[in-house]
Amino acid sequence: MPKKIRLGILGGGGDSLIGVLHRVASFINDNYEIAGAVFNADFDESLNFAKEIDVPVNRIYKDFDTLVEEELKLPEDERIQVCSILTPNFLHFPMARKLLDNGFHVICEKPMTTTYEEALILQKAKIKSKKVFAVTHTYTGYPMVRQMREMIKEGALGKIHKVDAQYYQGWINTIIHDKKKRASVWRLDPKKAGISSCMGDIGVHAFNMIEYTTGLQIKSLLCDFNYLYGDNQMDVDGTVLIRMDKHVKGVIRASQVATGEENGLSIAIYGEKGALKWEQEKPNFLYKLSDTEPLQVYRPGHAYNSALSLDGTKLPPGHPEGIFDAMANIYLGMARAIRGEKYNDGEFPTMQDGVRGLNFIESTVASHKQGNIWVNLD
Repeated sequence: MPKKIRLGILGGGGDSLIGVLHRVASFINDNYEIAGAVFNADFDESLNFAKEIDVPVNRIYKDFDTLVEEELKLPEDERIQVCSILTPNFLHFPMARKLLDNGFHVICEKPMTTTYEEALILQKAKIKSKKVFAVTHTYTGYPMVRQMREMIKEGALGKIHKVDAQYYQGWINTIIHDKKKRASVWRLDPKKAGISSCMGDIGVHAFNMIEYTTGLQIKSLLCDFNYLYGDNQMDVDGTVLIRMDKHVKGVIRASQVATGEENGLSIAIYGEKGALKWEQEKPNFLYKLSDTEPLQVYRPGHAYNSALSLDGTKLPPGHPEGIFDAMANIYLGMARAIRGEKYNDGEFPTMQDGVRGLNFIESTVASHKQGNIWVNLD
């Protein structure tokens, strides 16, 4: 086993769900060790949290700039090799750019930046740095999503006709109907979250899933948002018609006010030979539909699955795996790339996925604000 990769973590302290997800994922395949961090903007809270999770405090830094400065003073074989950015959206770009410029690999939460312009700048920085960059579209790590991708790539559906992706949540319901609450949550603050809440946070996952599984790119879209209240500047619900080719069309439906919904991401791809369906809340089932054959159900861990799917499966058939394992598969692929090992290009979302995501988010906003018109993506 090669020596563990030295991981730095920015954000994700305290009771942060995303922090737990990334830390556990990094440990699952024994490829990483936390070497340094800024878990919280408050230094004392960061130190206390490090003690709580048993991370040595000698490389817990007071802020991000200090982390970079102090780590660069260390010998190359001791300093952090890759940093995970788990902060609010507005910090992603300045942190990622400085890390790349100073020779660190990057794992970044989505959206990668708050604007498409920033994403293009970051792309140039990444090319110049020659470092590895992953955007954590976590759901691409599920074995059955990877199986879906490989089956479509091998022609199991034939020509694609129609795509349908949905991501429904209801959590903002407890906030949006209270004027004081909706004015104080960073997800609804464009200065911190960017220009979109619903599409920027969850709709972009549905977008990414479509392009990841089909291998096609969305070329144009028409979007209609719902803000619910006049003083709310951020979309909390939206429907997007998409065109991928002349005869390949579909829809992305996303909502943060879908009452009672939990984490309802689902995708269906329809082709001339059949269709494939997958739901995030039932991640171990991939359904293949046909006009002429009975319904087929694919499950993880079986020899009939693709090499990419099996590589992301850690347990024998019948042992459920979930979101931690999906994120762990992204960290595993990233570890292979950092070490210069051979890996499948579907093992982790890249900088290009981040750029595409920002292009999608800004295009949805432009489409809605210009009167629900068709907008072309780059």
